[in-house]
Amino acid sequence: MIDLAIYDMDRTVTRHATWTPFLLHCAVLRAPWRLAFLPLVVLSMLAYVLKLIDRGRLKEINHRLLLGGETDQHVLEPLVASFAARTVARNVRPGAREAIARDKAEGRRVVMATASYRFYAAAIAERLGFDDCIGTNSVLGLDSRVHARIDGENCYGPVKLRMIERWLSAEGLTRAHVRFYSDHASDAPVFEWADEAVAVNPHDRLLNLAAQRGWAVEDWG
Repeated sequence: MIDLAIYDMDRTVTRHATWTPFLLHCAVLRAPWRLAFLPLVVLSMLAYVLKLIDRGRLKEINHRLLLGGETDQHVLEPLVASFAARTVARNVRPGAREAIARDKAEGRRVVMATASYRFYAAAIAERLGFDDCIGTNSVLGLDSRVHARIDGENCYGPVKLRMIERWLSAEGLTRAHVRFYSDHASDAPVFEWADEAVAVNPHDRLLNLAAQRGWAVEDWG
């Protein structure tokens, strides 16, 4: 039996989303000519808003546009490292650092569970002292090249809960007490599953849901 503290990443631990900034970071440092595709990035976002594509497909399209269809891991590693360092320095909520320190002091296993791609989220998580990172996986070819395709499911909504449960099973862990933090109502399945739910800097929909369910609400700055 183990006590867990599970954190969403974008706009929970971080102030701002990370996926598009990560792609822009990579394009600027590796292939600035790819910035010419930004109008297509905007169009893909519009297609998502109009529900013509889902969030997973949106990620794949923008990955291909700004990073490329496939990327050698040795090329990706320094880009991930520099972005993770910048994110930890500039884009982490003060309250998140305090909560992570508190949970670790309480002896909890501290886990990030994010819809962001694990290949860069894990580097951010490691720098912040997380013990594990669950996230959307990308296809890794036999040639060790990272492809612009999701491997399995996008770790979002009900899928996030399924991926957390699969992780627990793979690690051979049995939950004792689970504390879960997120800023967004899309994580309602994990909030409901957790023993202790904490809505962090919630938007209106989550704030209303927290009031109905009696979940804690915290402002992390």
